[in-house]
Amino acid sequence: METTVGHAEKYLGQFCTLMASYTRKTAKLRDKADLVVKQLSDFANTENPELRTCLKNLADDLAMVQDYRQAEVERLETRVVMPLKAYGDIIKQKRADMKKFNSTRNHEMKELEKLEKIRLKNPSDRHGISQAEASAQKASAEASRTTRQLEETINDFQKQKMEDIKKIFSDFLTIEMLFHAKALEVYSSTFQNLENFDMEKDLETYRSRVHIYDGTIDSMALPTSRSTSSMQRSPRPTWRTPQSTLRRQQEIEDEYESEEEDDLEDLGEEYAQIRR
Repeated sequence: METTVGHAEKYLGQFCTLMASYTRKTAKLRDKADLVVKQLSDFANTENPELRTCLKNLADDLAMVQDYRQAEVERLETRVVMPLKAYGDIIKQKRADMKKFNSTRNHEMKELEKLEKIRLKNPSDRHGISQAEASAQKASAEASRTTRQLEETINDFQKQKMEDIKKIFSDFLTIEMLFHAKALEVYSSTFQNLENFDMEKDLETYRSRVHIYDGTIDSMALPTSRSTSSMQRSPRPTWRTPQSTLRRQQEIEDEYESEEEDDLEDLGEEYAQIRR
């Protein structure tokens, strides 16, 4: 009986400590995931439409999973940790019952020893021996009754312990399966959304934005260049081939010759007028 209670106290206490730590770690994981959700939302607001929608859907789905995780934490606390914690008081009560049993048994042993001493010391003391025998019988009856009660108590404790362990860990598995089933359902949809993300469409949007931006710069630069050219016009250089240069020189020479002929005719007319 002592061993049964001792093992229950040791291992159920350790299970309580571990499951409480498991629940706290799960709650911390939920808190970290909430930070990831916030970071995803902030980052999504800086991106192009397709990626922004994809990231916001991811953040919403991850937030939904954290709602399921919160429910998991609450259920672990109420259905796993609290029942294990309750065994602390149950074991204290069983130890008190065992202490009472040990006290009753020790009293029985003392009464029997007292009876034996009286018999050895005064075998002829019938009155003393009768009183000692009555006390011993009473102590033995009380010890027997206490022993039966303790046996029943320990049997009930063992039965209740097995039922509780079965229920506690069944609830633990049910809570975990329920959470993971819900999370898998959400994550499957989230994964498909990520797979359907249209990267090319976002790239086209990005390229169009960059092109429009460059065009704005060009359109702003063009009026400036036109106004500058209207205010200050510089002669455009004329590039000619050797043939065009020769033709131009020939034309210039012909012009000079025709001008010289006109000048000679004018001088001849003036000279004729002077002689007259």
